[in-house]
Amino acid sequence: MEYFLAGVLMALRLMLDSSATSASPVSPASPVDVTFDSVDFKDVLRWTPPADDDNADLRYDVQWKIYGAAEWSDAARCQGIREHHCDLSAVTSDPREWYYARLRASSPPSWTSQWVLSPRFSPRLDTKISAPPLSLNVSEQGILVLVETPPTLARKLHASRLHSHLVYNIYLLEQKGQQEVFKVKCCSGSLLLSKVKRKIKYCFRSQSVLPRLGFQSVRGPEKCIATP
Repeated sequence: MEYFLAGVLMALRLMLDSSATSASPVSPASPVDVTFDSVDFKDVLRWTPPADDDNADLRYDVQWKIYGAAEWSDAARCQGIREHHCDLSAVTSDPREWYYARLRASSPPSWTSQWVLSPRFSPRLDTKISAPPLSLNVSEQGILVLVETPPTLARKLHASRLHSHLVYNIYLLEQKGQQEVFKVKCCSGSLLLSKVKRKIKYCFRSQSVLPRLGFQSVRGPEKCIATP
């Protein structure tokens, strides 16, 4: 009799454990590679979804704070989103500050992952600036090189009163790998090359330089024009 009762109790315990397990869903895995990607002071948080993510309803919540602050704030447009990125430019606009962001995944109706913290981010130190696009025109006066500041960078520099410090290097590429460098000031600059030869192709590349912040872009793509 005792053995029979012990067997019944064991069976009941196994049934209760199995029921508790099935009633307690496992939280989804956390996203990975949470980091800031900043070009021309457009500060975008990016991440990779969980490796075992097979849930089409997986959503993400993003929060941010200034380094040293006690409280986190919700990123207004990045709550319950399906995308794997969030533009935080509006709340990371002060280049003097350091920022953190954090992210979690959720799956309806109530599963949530652990928060994942980004590395510390500085708009002033961590952004990359881009090379300005060039427009080339040829006339009887020579070759006119028009330099256009990338719009996002122009807005940020004007807002922070740094536009007067932006300089463009315009590289005139010559034969045998030689080059000549011209400097043009921000923000709608131009360069006129009057001493040009006929029926010759002239090629240029551009670079943005912001000495006050120690920034310089990679050189832009080569752009060419031929004289008549």
